[in-house]
Amino acid sequence: MRSEMIYAIENEFLKVEVEDTGAQLKSIFFKETAVEVLWQGDEKYWKGRAYNLFPVVGRLFDGKYRFKDKIYELSRHGFARTKKFYLCEKSSCAMTFVISADDETFKCYPFKFIFKVKFSLCGKSLKIDYIAENVGEEKMYFGLGAHPGFNVPFKGGKFEDYEIVFNAPCTPKKVLFTENYLISDKTENFELQSDNSFGLAHDLFDNDAMVLKDCARSVTLKRKGESGGITVEFPDMPFVGFWHAPKTDAPYVCIEPWANLPSKDGAVEDITEKENIGIVQPHGKCENQIIISFDL
Repeated sequence: MRSEMIYAIENEFLKVEVEDTGAQLKSIFFKETAVEVLWQGDEKYWKGRAYNLFPVVGRLFDGKYRFKDKIYELSRHGFARTKKFYLCEKSSCAMTFVISADDETFKCYPFKFIFKVKFSLCGKSLKIDYIAENVGEEKMYFGLGAHPGFNVPFKGGKFEDYEIVFNAPCTPKKVLFTENYLISDKTENFELQSDNSFGLAHDLFDNDAMVLKDCARSVTLKRKGESGGITVEFPDMPFVGFWHAPKTDAPYVCIEPWANLPSKDGAVEDITEKENIGIVQPHGKCENQIIISFDL
């Protein structure tokens, strides 16, 4: 079995490492303050660091979906996070990883695809581009999301000294889940402070991820009363989740931009009818991105 390979890019501000399994971030090191920003995968809480979610986001009802009257099974967040990616392009400050359809993926996902994840540095920012290509003869349906975890605290203090600030006025709605961690078809208003922020507290995540919609497409994780922080921009993703291991004192928080949602509870869904499902025409491609910026 091939061992894990780790690749790095860097500039004067950042050094970023990515492993080929899942094209998952391994490290984001901010040079100015010598701070490791990325959660380092302590198995006591969560062994992941920054999953790439494809071709589904979250859970499916009974772990299944339907396409053309056939039932397929997919694990939570899809198969990309466990697949070995191939490094197809590399420079000092950018690298691109790729997977494509094979006999294994056809068993759970009947589309001919190429999926690329590109990491590039520009100043104090890391840009992550997602490219889903359809190399087949019929429409391709897919889900997409990001799952980076960030160490908290990263600037002294304790977890509760930090907050999430939306970088534009908004009135978000919280997507409500059932006890099976599936979509309930209900939402509720999520109250922000007057500065469009909410404070971090471990019990926010006692019922798993907190997922919001109708909110600004940029958030900053920062210590209360201080400037700077970690900003995540997701201009073309309509949902954002916040998460750490439920009912723990985990010293991290995941900021998870999602292009679409997990399945609704109660029945196996047709993938073509899922809310906000991505669609790529034959021999076309769809691109999305997140940008993570650091001012620490």
